Amino acid sequence: MKALFPNVAETRGITVRVSVSYLPDQSEPQRGRWFWSYHVRLENDGPQAVQLLSRRWIITDGRGATHSVEGEGVVGEQPMIAPGASFDYVSGCPLATPTGHMQGSYQMIGEDGAAFDVAIPKFALHAPAVGA
Repeated sequence: MKALFPNVAETRGITVRVSVSYLPDQSEPQRGRWFWSYHVRLENDGPQAVQLLSRRWIITDGRGATHSVEGEGVVGEQPMIAPGASFDYVSGCPLATPTGHMQGSYQMIGEDGAAFDVAIPKFALHAPAVGA
C-alpha cells in the first residue's frame, strides 16, 4: 500500500493516503503550465461512520506563492464512509512552476454529531526535468 500511496496522514482513525502523477500531456511548460493528478484514498478505521463535509487545500508553487482552495465535499460529493470502508477520488492541480506542494484538511462529522478536521498529508509536485 505504501508504494501506491506514499503520502499518509492519520487523524482520529481516518487515514488519508495520496499518490500523485505528473501529466505531461496536459502540461505546457513553454506556456508556464504544469499539471498533476492526485489520487486520494480515505480509510475509516474508526468505530463510527463519518461524512466528509468540506475540504481546504493549501497549494504552494515553486516560488513559494500559496493559494488556498476551500469548498464543499470532494469531486461533487460529500461521501459517508462506514467503519472499515474507504472512499477514493482523483482530482488535479495546475501550477505555474514545475515544482510545488499541496497539503490541507477535510472537515468531517461523525455519527455522534461531533465535527473534526482530518489532515491531508503534504505531498510534492515535481515535473521531471526536460529531456529526462
